Amino acid sequence: MANLSTAKPLGNPEVLRSTARLAAGGPDPAVPRRSRSLTHDLVEGISAQIQSQALRPGDKLPTESEIMRNYGVSRTVVREALSRLQAGALVETRHGIGTFVLQPQAGMGFRIDPADIATAVDVMAVLELRISLETESAGLAAQRRTEAQLGELRSALDALEANSAGVGDTVSPDFRFHLVIANATGNRYFADIMSHLGATLIPRARINSSRVAQEDLPAYMRRVNREHEEIYEAIARRDPESARAAMRIHLTNSRERLRRAQEALAPNP
Repeated sequence: MANLSTAKPLGNPEVLRSTARLAAGGPDPAVPRRSRSLTHDLVEGISAQIQSQALRPGDKLPTESEIMRNYGVSRTVVREALSRLQAGALVETRHGIGTFVLQPQAGMGFRIDPADIATAVDVMAVLELRISLETESAGLAAQRRTEAQLGELRSALDALEANSAGVGDTVSPDFRFHLVIANATGNRYFADIMSHLGATLIPRARINSSRVAQEDLPAYMRRVNREHEEIYEAIARRDPESARAAMRIHLTNSRERLRRAQEALAPNP
C-alpha cells in the first residue's frame, strides 16, 4: 500500500528550511510565505501522488503528525489541505480511522484543482469588481479615446494574438489592452485602480483559465481574442453602448465559467 512516508517535501532546500521554521512559530524574513501558500504546495504534492497513482484508491494517508513532519508544515496547514482535497473528491476522512484516497468518479466533468480553490474565490471577487469598473471604462473610452490610444489598443491585441498559440506571454498584452482602455477614459482614477491591481487581474495569471473553460489553450485564447476584438471595434467606431456591452459580455463570460466550475465542487445536499 502506497503512502506519503517516503515522499520528498516540496520546494527547494531554502524554502523547506523556511517552512519548517514557520511551522515551529519562528519568523523567517528572508523567505516570507503565508499559510495559504504552504497549503497550496501540500495539496499539489498529495494531488500529484494521487494522479500518478503513487497513492491509489483505498490507500490510507499518513497521520497528520507524519504529514507535518514530512512536509515541515503546521497542523493548521495539514487540516486545510485535507479539507481542500476532500472538497475536490480526492480523499475521504473517516473519523477515528484516517483519511483514504477515493476512487475517481466518472462523468463528473471539469473540477477546479483543489489547490486553486482559494485563488478561484479571489479571482471571482476581482471579476465582480472589474465588471462594474471596466464596463463604464469601455464606454468612456469609446467617447474620449485618441487615435494614438486606438493604435496602442491595436498593438496590444496584435501581440496577444501572436502569442496565443501557447508559447508566448499572453498575460502582459492582455493587461496592457485593459490598461489602455482605462487610460483612454481621460479619468486618471480608472487607470490608478487598474495599475494598482496589476496583471494579477487577468484570471489566467493566477488560475488555469483554459481548464476552467474546458478548452485547450489555443481554442480558449481564440475565443478571448474574439471578445477583445468586439471591444476594440466598438471603441474604434466611438460607440459607447456597444463598447459597454462587449466589455460586460467578455468579463461576465469569465465569471460564469468560473462560477460553474466552483459549483461542481460544492457537495451534493
